[in-house]
This record gives sequence, C-alpha cells and structure tokens, in this order.
Amino acid sequence: MDALGIVLSPPPFSSSRYSQEISSRHCCSFTSSLSCSLKFAAPIHVSDLFSLRAVRMQGDGEDFELKQAKDMAAARKRWEALVREGKVKPLTPKEAGYAVQLSNTTLLDVRPATEHQKAWVKGSTWIPVFDVESTFNAGTLPKKVTNFMMGGWWSGVPTLSYNTQFLSEAESKFSKDKDLILACQKGLRSLAACEILYNAGYRNLFWVQGGLEAAEEEDLEREGPQPFKFAGIGGLSEFLGWTDQQRAAAAKEGWAYRLVFSVRLVAIFIAADALFIGAQQAARYLQDIRSQ
Repeated sequence: MDALGIVLSPPPFSSSRYSQEISSRHCCSFTSSLSCSLKFAAPIHVSDLFSLRAVRMQGDGEDFELKQAKDMAAARKRWEALVREGKVKPLTPKEAGYAVQLSNTTLLDVRPATEHQKAWVKGSTWIPVFDVESTFNAGTLPKKVTNFMMGGWWSGVPTLSYNTQFLSEAESKFSKDKDLILACQKGLRSLAACEILYNAGYRNLFWVQGGLEAAEEEDLEREGPQPFKFAGIGGLSEFLGWTDQQRAAAAKEGWAYRLVFSVRLVAIFIAADALFIGAQQAARYLQDIRSQ
C-alpha cells in the first residue's frame, strides 16, 4: 500500500495459508472456464477437453483429470510465487477501497459480464479475462452442454472462454508503470490476469485477495442492483436461496427473507405435480383413442 501512497499495515502474506485458500475456493468451477494449460498462448476451454476425451486420451497418455490437477497445481505455484516474491501485492477489499478512494488508483475488474452487470466498483475499468461464450454453433454447443451437465444448471455459471483481446485492451488503456488493482469475484481469475500482465511488463500490480465476494458493502463504493457477494451466484441454487451467501443473508434478515424462497420451493413442487398429473392424463387420453 506504500506504493499507492497510503500507509497501512496489511497482514503478512502466508504462502501456506494462501495455498489453502486457493485450493478451497471452488477450483472445479474455476477450471471449467480456465485454459487447461493456463499459459494463454493457445487457450483451450476445458469443456473442449471433456468432449475430446470421449474419442481419445491426452497425447502423452496421461488421464485427463490427472493432467488437469497437475496443471492447476502448477498454476497455483506460479501465482503463489508472484505474491510471495512481491511481484503482485495482495490487498484486502477494505484496503483496495482505501486505495481507490484516497489515491484514485484504478481498479481493473476482470470478471465476466454476467457477474459485472450485477455489481461493480464505482469508477472501475472492466476488461474481462474470461467472458461468456456468446456464439452458438457446432463448435460451442458441446461446451455449453458439458458446462450445463457439470453443474451449470445448479450454479448458474455460464460457459466461459478466454478473452483473446484482454492484454491488448489493457495495454491500450494503461501504461506499464501504472498502479493497477485487479479484482474478480473470488480472487482466482484476477490472479491469472495478474500473471498475464506481469509477463507483459506491468510491475505495479495489486490483487484483491478473496475477490469482491469477500468485500463488505462499506469496503468499496458499489454500483449495480445486487451486493458484491451475490454477483457470482445464479441458477437453481440462487432461485431457491440455497447458496452460502443467501443463507448468511437469511440469518440477518429473518423469516421474511426465508419466506420468499420457501414459496418458490413450494411452487416448484406444485408445478412438478401438475406436470406429472398432466402427463398421466395425456397418456390415458391417448390410450383411449388407440383403443377405439
């Protein structure tokens, strides 16, 4: 924070604690949108690899899950080294808020559009490092189906692909000596973006540890319809209020908050029963017609 012109005493970085945090923060959902190689020279969507696995194994003979685990472990080591060696400085959301407000430091939001449009930091710059796969053709359909079947229907996480224009857009907006605070929803994609920028010559990089999901509403000046903590949830789990973020909110808000989701759950059961009864009636009707 001294480099940002603000005197604070952030807690010392612990590589072992960081490694535990990285491994515990939904690595599966992250790797479903992250390039399996994590080198970004030739990004490959991991759902592409799932579809390819049906017809062949990796060229070196390794099982896909084993290779994916090795690649993710290698990425964690690279990111840990960036932070441990001081090449990327970690900030808490509160410290990032101080830097944005008091020293007018730029916060670079690298989240996909689905998260950014729900909540964003006032005055921040948005350049997604991964964004929603918007094309719909024979090449992208397997990705979308795989993502949906692997939990997208529940979590609401869309099919993402690497933004090949990320670095060029960043370079067009920021000089390489500029202080940049990078943030995503959980803190993983922003570290990947830090690696890209550092390798391109950026040297004043700061990373919001834990992402915007770890921010309290008073930490950063927010714009958008939802709290930062809710920007990363979706799907059926959000509709039913079964995410950790909504449960925490329910504990604070009380029974009125829970009632909304209880009504939704009852409505789903009623709709399911109605469909089942309707299907039975239709089957009987068709059977009567055939018998006549």
